[in-house]
This record gives sequence, C-alpha cells and structure tokens, in this order.
Amino acid sequence: MGKQSTGLFEKVLKKELGVDCVTEFRFHPIRRWKADYAILEHKILLEVEGAVWVQGRHTRGSGFVKDMLKYNTATSMGYSVLRVVPKDLLGAGTLDLIKETIKNRNGVIH
Repeated sequence: MGKQSTGLFEKVLKKELGVDCVTEFRFHPIRRWKADYAILEHKILLEVEGAVWVQGRHTRGSGFVKDMLKYNTATSMGYSVLRVVPKDLLGAGTLDLIKETIKNRNGVIH
C-alpha cells in the first residue's frame, strides 16, 4: 500500500461519505498496534490484509493468532474493525461497508 493509494482513499472517503480518515493510527495506549486506517469520529478501524493468497503473515498460524488478539482488543475498546484486501480498498463494496457500519453505529450518515 503506497502513499498514493493512501491519499486517494482518504480523499474518496471525504468526498463520498463526508468523513475524515487517518492512517497508521495507534489505537492502543501500551501495545504498538496500528490500524491501517481509522475513522475516529465513528470509532472504525480498517485493516488492509495483504498476501492472503500466498501464505503471507496474516494467514499463517502465528500471524493469524496475533491478528486475532489485535482485532479482539480493538473491538473490546469499542472499535468496529473492518477488513479488506488491497484490490477492494477503493471499491464500492468497501465504501458501502463503511457507510453501513456508520449507519448501524450512529443511526445516521453525514
């Protein structure tokens, strides 16, 4: 995920959903865990899971278990954790998922 796609995703969220997004958000006060993207106003974390088809870190035993701890901790802290693969980041499905999550959390979209 390069800087260009990061800036584009932030712009798309602002234009399409009217929300601000930050990158590499450290959500835990002690652990060094970061979310790829965070929509802080709605407590949504978005993780872009790379290398899922080539036995990358996120799909091997140890990495998978560590990710479970990270995501479960974020959820216990009140965040909605959404996961996508890189090819879907800028797709309508991801925007719809974020929009629906905002609606379900808050009952309204800006």
